Amino acid sequence: MPGDEAPPPVHPVPPVHPAPPQDRLARAERFIWLTARVLEQRRFAFHFLGAGADPVDAALGAYLGDDGGYGHALDPDLRGPLSQPLHTAHALRVLDGLGRCGGQRIERLCGHLTRVSTADGALPTLVPAPRGHLAAPYHPAYDDPPGELLATGPVVGVLHRNRVWHAWLFRATDFCWDRVEGMRQSHPYEVQSAVAFLDGVPDRPRAAAAADRLGRLARERGLVVLDPGRRAEYPPAPGYAPAEQLFPHDFARGPGSLARGWFTDEEVRRSLDFLAAQQQPDGGWPVYRREWAPGSSLERRPIATLEALLTLRAYGRLPDGAATSPAPGPPR
Repeated sequence: MPGDEAPPPVHPVPPVHPAPPQDRLARAERFIWLTARVLEQRRFAFHFLGAGADPVDAALGAYLGDDGGYGHALDPDLRGPLSQPLHTAHALRVLDGLGRCGGQRIERLCGHLTRVSTADGALPTLVPAPRGHLAAPYHPAYDDPPGELLATGPVVGVLHRNRVWHAWLFRATDFCWDRVEGMRQSHPYEVQSAVAFLDGVPDRPRAAAAADRLGRLARERGLVVLDPGRRAEYPPAPGYAPAEQLFPHDFARGPGSLARGWFTDEEVRRSLDFLAAQQQPDGGWPVYRREWAPGSSLERRPIATLEALLTLRAYGRLPDGAATSPAPGPPR
């Protein structure tokens, strides 16, 4: 894939002098304790300090609604108590990290997804909500919202990866295949959601073929910044904030992702160097989405910090620390 095109002109990249990995982790830990919600504090302790999974599970449970879905601004871009598909994707990512995507909780969640799905079996980005339950302006609300790969892909991918079996998955999976294999134009976050689907879906040969075509599309359309030293050559997608760009590490969050094959070793190295160097003096990583609500901006930085640390560790850029591999807990 990366070798199929002529190499771009080489421009010097500003020197990067990242902190030693252990210092980076210590600075991030201080940032988490000073700024993060209980959920992100518990997740950090689980992934990097060897703490147990139960406290993370308990913290996530505070966002669980009576309908089986998740709300209460679990995804900071959606305020208010109502369950929304983007909250579901966030919750499943947390549970996947714990090795706890199973049991009655997931059965109830799939029942909720069935009730809020569109006519084609997919999830809308936003379920219609009463006035007062605000969402970021880049997530427009509709009275009759369409199904979106942005919301459906990550949910379906995680459920398949955890071998969840539920009737809701049949049509939702067909929807994702249709969108991914028919994609001719897109934007970075939708491509990211497509990768999340392809990394989890059971049909691996079909997923690999779809990923190969998707990677070509992402590179040809400039949806991924291949060289952080040439960011100005990659204008953000329409509607994105001025500095809201995605890099190889945003698509291939670990070396086992199908998106890893989209990039050369040098492109991945530059991307990870850039990610490491983005740690701010306060120990956290920045967020480049448009600021629209004080709570959303404050709550998203610790999430971005956790994601950066997990990605760096997946590529061997951080020590494993005391954290243990997640073990499945009792069904809930």
